[in-house]
Amino acid sequence: MRRFADVQDLRTAQGQILGESDWVTVTQDMIDRFAEATGDDQWIHVDRERAKASPFGTTIAHGFLTLSLIPRMLYGVYSVGKIGASLNYGCNKVRFTQPVPSGSRVRGSIKLLSVEDMARGVRVTTEATVRLEASERPACIAELVAVLLPV
Repeated sequence: MRRFADVQDLRTAQGQILGESDWVTVTQDMIDRFAEATGDDQWIHVDRERAKASPFGTTIAHGFLTLSLIPRMLYGVYSVGKIGASLNYGCNKVRFTQPVPSGSRVRGSIKLLSVEDMARGVRVTTEATVRLEASERPACIAELVAVLLPV
């Protein structure tokens, strides 16, 4: 875990890869719960029998499930002191470049792109590259924007 004392300290790392997260196993239970929460119950995600005959040979995680794992990865890679709140501001770009089969392990590499002043805090843009354990090709690349509010 990389720890920054404050926003000024974070600024010094612009353009750097901050680190890699721990591995996260994407279980079928996780996929099923995500399908239930979102109403996205396409067979490729939840029908184990039918998915065996798919090109993937098993069910696959929703792309948005993969994306939603990134905050968990971010929190394990770096922290910033003297922050009262961190708010999700959105995404500039998201690409799902390969499916994540049920039972796969993924982890994120986090790069700090920019830290920009705002009226009430700073806007932080990071690039997260989510990789499957047994693959060189990433499963997801996302540019995420957060607003950090001081204490």
